[in-house]
Amino acid sequence: MSARDPLPDLLIAIPVVILVCQAGAQLFRRLGQPPVIGEITLGIMLGPSLLGWISPAAQAWLFPDSVLPFIGAFGNIGLLAFMFLIGLELDLGTLRGHRGTAVAVSQASIALPLVLGSLLALAMFGSFAPPGVGRLPFVLFIAVSMSITAFPVLARVLTDRGLVGTRIGSLAMACAAVDDVTAWCLLAAVVAVSTSGSPAEALTTAALAAVFLAAMAYVLRPLLARWSRRAERTVDGVVLVVLFSGLCLSALATDRIGVHALFGAFVFGLVTPRGSMVVERCTARLRAFSVPVLLPLFFVSTGLHTDVSLLAGDPVQWLWALAVLAVAMLGKWGGSTAGARLAGQSWRDSLAIGALMNCRGLTELVVLNLGLELGVIGPDLFTMLVLMALITTGLTSPALSWIRREKFRGSARTASVPPALDGAKPAAAGGANPEREQERNQDRDQERDQERDQALEPTTAR
Repeated sequence: MSARDPLPDLLIAIPVVILVCQAGAQLFRRLGQPPVIGEITLGIMLGPSLLGWISPAAQAWLFPDSVLPFIGAFGNIGLLAFMFLIGLELDLGTLRGHRGTAVAVSQASIALPLVLGSLLALAMFGSFAPPGVGRLPFVLFIAVSMSITAFPVLARVLTDRGLVGTRIGSLAMACAAVDDVTAWCLLAAVVAVSTSGSPAEALTTAALAAVFLAAMAYVLRPLLARWSRRAERTVDGVVLVVLFSGLCLSALATDRIGVHALFGAFVFGLVTPRGSMVVERCTARLRAFSVPVLLPLFFVSTGLHTDVSLLAGDPVQWLWALAVLAVAMLGKWGGSTAGARLAGQSWRDSLAIGALMNCRGLTELVVLNLGLELGVIGPDLFTMLVLMALITTGLTSPALSWIRREKFRGSARTASVPPALDGAKPAAAGGANPEREQERNQDRDQERDQERDQALEPTTAR
């Protein structure tokens, strides 16, 4: 008897997933939240947490066993494209003028979550580590998962609020860029430790990963730069094929090395040249298809592994979930705020940077799915960490609004100007964003103060 053809079931499941996730994105956008929160939430609702709880038969009809491997495969292709785009959008040029502060904040925002996450993982190991998982991989994975910042979602929040190009926006982007690179390198190390059977294998994996990075940076990057200059006269379709093939082959290389395919796609994005019009057009086409069409399939794959009912009947599980949330927020928000404050930022700016760095979003889901795939965490802890990612990301915009609103109230110049809502134009002439204007005014004030101090330095010395 021949196996059932999965194509008809896929032709039902894929449009349903895409449309439901798009509806969630639009709904949450109206609520002032990043659209990805809506996509993730609706993707989870299509799993056992809601649809499977209300009607297991409906979930089984929509997602029969025959289509699950294909949904997972298409979702992973979308995820690889997304990781490539993250690497491409990480502009380390944002560090200019903020290098010292960015490094201090990013390292503080990683160091404190690593320490607190390790302590939490040691306490959770006996109850939540899957059978056969060693203490070291479990502790390292939980620690790294607490230190993630979602660079793409942070960029979207700053864009929606008109803070891109301001001092606080540029500083937050620089901090997130350094944070992202560091966190992904740490994650690659955790994967190497988790998949290696001995210290010698782990060292071999690390050495091969270092060779891969060197080859990408010093061999492939110059070749791509020369190719991109010549590609301006090439058909866009050919360039798109080359870029997509490159990210797939880079992902294959790191998968064979043992540090997961996602790392290869991310690194290929980092070394892809910027400033080329044809590359920008082709990556825009890749984004226009992969993000709204393929990524929702990844969200549903996450939703099918997320089951809130695993926590519902046990108050102890909810206490652990609250502990995970508290450690995540204290480590990331607290570490980022402390780092910014020690680097000379004001308390309000430090708190704002902490709120932005606490945003985890889709990047956290990528990390959590990787941990579940490797067997380092089980479904119950996976569900707790997914809820933590949603809550911390959802708090970013409201927390930033509260911090910035307090800043407006404390300013005599703008006491009569209400804070701008996300995406709404104020009544002021020209549609200027008062929050951004306030930032610019403060930047000018700081520059004038510095010039005055420099002018007074010789007098003071005498």
